[in-house]
Amino acid sequence: MNKDRVEGNLKDVAGRVERQAGEWTGDAEAQVKGAAKQVEGKVQNAVGKVKDAVKEHEDNRKAAKPPQRADDSVEAEEEPAEIRRSSR
Repeated sequence: MNKDRVEGNLKDVAGRVERQAGEWTGDAEAQVKGAAKQVEGKVQNAVGKVKDAVKEHEDNRKAAKPPQRADDSVEAEEEPAEIRRSSR
């Protein structure tokens, strides 16, 4: 969990509190400011989630082994005699 997600969650909660207080007191301006802060927090949290997903993907790519090539010196195996006879 990165800094953006933590700060986003804090802004979301603070915005909810401010919006709810505005509803209880009838203060439309506080309601709007609280709702705006909630949206800002949700966006920041979403940005943090994307950053976490990208970092996790990069970490997984680094940890994965690269595909191994077959040894070029190995000659192709011959078809078994039974298959050669049946295909004629």
